[in-house]
Amino acid sequence: MKYIEVDEELYRHIAGKTERIGESASDILRRLLGLDVESINHDMPETISHPGMESTQAKPQTEVLASHKPEVNNDFSQCIDTDELAAQKGAVGRFLFILEAVYRAAPEQFSQVLQIQGRDRLYFATSKESLLKASKSANPKEIGQSGFWVTTNNNTAKKRNILTEVLQQYGTVEAQIEAITNNL
Repeated sequence: MKYIEVDEELYRHIAGKTERIGESASDILRRLLGLDVESINHDMPETISHPGMESTQAKPQTEVLASHKPEVNNDFSQCIDTDELAAQKGAVGRFLFILEAVYRAAPEQFSQVLQIQGRDRLYFATSKESLLKASKSANPKEIGQSGFWVTTNNNTAKKRNILTEVLQQYGTVEAQIEAITNNL
């Protein structure tokens, strides 16, 4: 499999054309371009690929499949107490609260968020030091007691984008993603 880098607007457009949970970016593009969807290799990852994957070395296929396997119960809106969410201080507090709810719902899959990166920016890491090494102004915060850290000095729109990518990695449907990220 080949990886391509696309800008954020194009990525959102492709992701917005998803018709079923777990539809890959290749499936979406083949459908949109009128290519034969039936003849594709279905050993590809089951969720849409992410724009921050800049590695030029291909991952072994089993690693790619394992890191993109969507959670069966991907309705995280049921895991988020809206009263507690509203009580959080600012967008950063709500951002961390939602990320912690996702972690608590499916901790065994949460390491896949480490793949979400900007072009020159690291958003998630397993240590505060890693985020500070990547950017002195990252303002890293731990996601609950998960052992995962996230950069919090992005504007609210970027936090929504990051949260959207997290939820997409779990195979969450667009309507639920929008409902959750609108609470930021």
